Amino acid sequence: MNRFDSITQKLQIQYPIVQAPMLGVTTPEMVAAIANEGGLGSLPVGGLSPEKTTELIQKTKQLTQRPFAVNLFAHAIPEVDLAKASQMQDFLVGLGKKYGLEFPELHLETLSFYSYKTQIDILIAEQIPIVSFTFGIPDDEWLQKLKASGAILIGTATCLEEALLLDQKGVDMITAQGIEAGGHRGTFLETIPLPQVGVMALVPQIMNRIGKPVLASGAINDGKTIKAAFAMGASAVQIGTAFIATTESLAIPAYQQAVLTAKDTDSQLTLAFSGRWARGLQNQFMTEVEHSGFTPLPYPIQNSLTTALRQKAQQLNKGDFTNLWSGQSAPKIHLPDCAAIFRELIRQAELTY
Repeated sequence: MNRFDSITQKLQIQYPIVQAPMLGVTTPEMVAAIANEGGLGSLPVGGLSPEKTTELIQKTKQLTQRPFAVNLFAHAIPEVDLAKASQMQDFLVGLGKKYGLEFPELHLETLSFYSYKTQIDILIAEQIPIVSFTFGIPDDEWLQKLKASGAILIGTATCLEEALLLDQKGVDMITAQGIEAGGHRGTFLETIPLPQVGVMALVPQIMNRIGKPVLASGAINDGKTIKAAFAMGASAVQIGTAFIATTESLAIPAYQQAVLTAKDTDSQLTLAFSGRWARGLQNQFMTEVEHSGFTPLPYPIQNSLTTALRQKAQQLNKGDFTNLWSGQSAPKIHLPDCAAIFRELIRQAELTY
């Protein structure tokens, strides 16, 4: 027996390492590669249509017989302010023309968004054993449906207050997302300033108050940082940025190269791309929006407004005009595929038991 047996047995995995769900980067191939190596692969479906959600789950099932998690966005859908949305779209269209990135405009009156409420029945029908969520907590009705299905629930907290709320709602595990972590902040409390708590401060705080497994997320990219998280008492680690520059990743070449060569000072928090705080590598688009005089609209409205511009930039491999989500620690293991990176993480962390 070792101290990780409880969480690995509960999740039915071999190693206490979770691949972070990175929407726009993670593929079924990435999820399956991690699952097949004995970790917990995580399939992100936040904001996707029911049809796309089903397609991605079934594709992942074709690639692995192992358990994997599906990650939901549990936020509320805001009203669209058409005047502000029109102003922002006009700015983005002008920006695109300025840099040779022309794209089709949205019909703002018909803007619509998918909710996790249209996805949970799919997860239950597909018998997904582990459901993680971020950006909030599903309503009680939906939480109860997931619990009744037997799914293990993993919530995301960026501060102690959020962790306590998740605990009250009966989640099974909590991902402690430090400020170092790449991508969107999982923050959901709107009554306090944006939590900017480092993972070394956050994990012990949560563990001192809550008797549930804590998954450490943020700046974990090699054996030493995995060991450090475990030394703090974390039951598992969640790793994302380390897998961006792989053959299974959707990241464009410019994104992959930027991540591999990034310094610890190259990332920053921004609202520019999605209207929700996220950590990414500084680029021209972030600078343009921040100096535009316009305030990004709430998520996911801003996210929808910038989608076509980002897609055009990705088609042309222009990293300056698409989001380059990345944590503060660049990947230290430069290997081509997820399985090779995972095996090297295991070796460095001396987890071969």
